[in-house]
Amino acid sequence: VQLQASGGGLVQAGDSLRLSCAASGRTFSTSAMGWFRQAPGKEREFVATISWSGGRKSYADSVKGRFTISRDNAKNTVYLQMNSLKPEDTAVYYCAARQPNRSTIATTETLYTYWGQGTQVTVSS
Repeated sequence: VQLQASGGGLVQAGDSLRLSCAASGRTFSTSAMGWFRQAPGKEREFVATISWSGGRKSYADSVKGRFTISRDNAKNTVYLQMNSLKPEDTAVYYCAARQPNRSTIATTETLYTYWGQGTQVTVSS
């Protein structure tokens, strides 16, 4: 079971990036998925979560209106579209998945079982 995050990079403030998280080893179509991030010297924090069907989503206040989480269960992939990026968005971004049939959204990282390796997002001012 593996989650592979990609799409990070170095951008300027105001730019956009789309992160992808591809799951392999088993299907996550019945699992809620989430994105978290960890900035240097800070604890990992919740960013966004999506239910198994994509019908329910939740965002951290700091990214609401700028970031959009989505998923394609046929591709076993979850996305994070990040617009209007700010320097304070700089962090390593991690995707995570809940256990099978844990389909409801969750903002707490302890509710997630599977984690990707992280992808670096750096936003310059």
